[in-house]
Amino acid sequence: MATDADEAPLLADEPLRPGSCSRELELREFRDRYVFRSLDGGGAFAVARSDGSLRPLSPDEAAAAGSESDCKVSKIYGVAGMIRLLAGSYVLVITSRKDAGSYGASTVYHANSMKFLCCNEAIKHLTSEEKRDEAYFMSLLRIAETTCGLYYSYDRDLTLNLQRASKLAAGRVHKPLWKQTEQFTLKDRLVRITLFSRRCNRRLGTRMWRRGANLEGATANFVETEQLVEYEVLTSSFIQVRGSIPLLWEQIVDLSYKPRPIIIEHEEMTKVVERHFHDLSQRYGDTMVIDLTDKQGDEGNLSNAFAAEMQNFPDIRYVHFDFHHICGGGNFDNLQVLYDEVEEVIQKQGYFLMDSKGEILLDQSGVIRSNCIDCLDRTNVTQSFFARKSLDSQLQQMGALSSAESISQSDSINDKFKKLWVEHGDELSLEYAGSYALKGDLVRYGRQTLPGLIKDGMSAISRYYLNNFHDGVRQDALDLISGYYTVSKSSSPFQIIGFESAPYLPVASAIIVGGITVTTFTLSQVGRSAQHLISSIIFAGLTAGVAALVKANGKQLCSRPRLCGLI
Repeated sequence: MATDADEAPLLADEPLRPGSCSRELELREFRDRYVFRSLDGGGAFAVARSDGSLRPLSPDEAAAAGSESDCKVSKIYGVAGMIRLLAGSYVLVITSRKDAGSYGASTVYHANSMKFLCCNEAIKHLTSEEKRDEAYFMSLLRIAETTCGLYYSYDRDLTLNLQRASKLAAGRVHKPLWKQTEQFTLKDRLVRITLFSRRCNRRLGTRMWRRGANLEGATANFVETEQLVEYEVLTSSFIQVRGSIPLLWEQIVDLSYKPRPIIIEHEEMTKVVERHFHDLSQRYGDTMVIDLTDKQGDEGNLSNAFAAEMQNFPDIRYVHFDFHHICGGGNFDNLQVLYDEVEEVIQKQGYFLMDSKGEILLDQSGVIRSNCIDCLDRTNVTQSFFARKSLDSQLQQMGALSSAESISQSDSINDKFKKLWVEHGDELSLEYAGSYALKGDLVRYGRQTLPGLIKDGMSAISRYYLNNFHDGVRQDALDLISGYYTVSKSSSPFQIIGFESAPYLPVASAIIVGGITVTTFTLSQVGRSAQHLISSIIFAGLTAGVAALVKANGKQLCSRPRLCGLI
């Protein structure tokens, strides 16, 4: 996850030099303080365990701390930040990392594990209610410790795509993101393809608890994906974006497999859409919208409302493509119909190209914004199709392919490209929905296979479980760690309407399962006596009554966020 690139503050003085960030640190845990000392030539600082106050250490103080033995010593790979709760501060450190590849000359790392260091001695002075709140906040921090998909670089701002970075002043704060890399040989020359996906943090959240847009026009699951191609002295970049339908809408979990999406009536609706597309035009230039939602049912109602709003913006091209209807049965090749319709715009927008001296040869003048409902499965399939078309153009422009050649003519290269996009879709789906992406077979093979169908089924079950019984707490963890929720003694996360669902749902589930079992057994014995018939009716009625009660209170029985509202 990353902060939004446009919100990164400019440095007042010289930019950070490559290698000037400490890549390895020694952490010494004393009873009264934590001491952080650079292992690659940097300085040292201490954080008080009583209140989280931080102060730099002189070389003599650092040496003295290093000679003390009454402490726990470990190696860490970065200090990600600090957060203050009711009882004090907590310092987030990176405890292990993995080399994930490179972006240009900069190494990119994956944060394999992280840990919060407590500076909360004031907890003994809290009231019992405040201690309960602090315990909940700390449980959210433990969830944040295990967040996947966090990538970073010590000497490059990964939140900036290549085109934006090439046109900005050098001084930028360096921040983390995620990436995958693949390379192959084309005509005895090395070609490297890198996918970077940058998640916007302005409406960060989980699948069901962050839908649509907020009043500022920021949408859920908004992701900028950059396909970077490096060949000889040339580097090319192709940008696409995805994001939730930019209306005010919600889809509250209620134990049903597919909760109904509900449009929120609001006088600011058109303004919200306007703000969203104004932001896109400022960032990327001309925008073309590709809506992959169904035209029927509840999804169709949402799609029709989106199409109606887009009538207010004639300068933005809106294309609806009913993916499920046109590509039904896994007929992935039918996406060519969509591409034929929008090819002229895609070619006009182009891609970014520069040489090894930093000279800009081509600019990308616009962006394609794709969406389905989740902006995961259908969207990833469609974006991968556009990306392959662009890759052919990029390699042809670079001289790696002739105008009549395509990567699809090489099975090995084409398979590597498809694998890259399948893994890309899985990564984004894990971060937003908590499970692997669906329809991965369509990207990898162009058709549905039996193993892929089984995998999709398991992913769908996983999504259902997480959406209903886990994502409310995970949403709170994201809201807390990203700063959307401000911890205050004047407000408690437990000041909510309704009852706590956790103790009730297992009991209700046990009654339903037990009732069905007993009813089935007594029905098999009905022929022996009238008493068994009466027992069957009683147990069946009890089971039906509990099931009806669970269904009627589905929203209350699901895991719900406590900290922030939906919009």
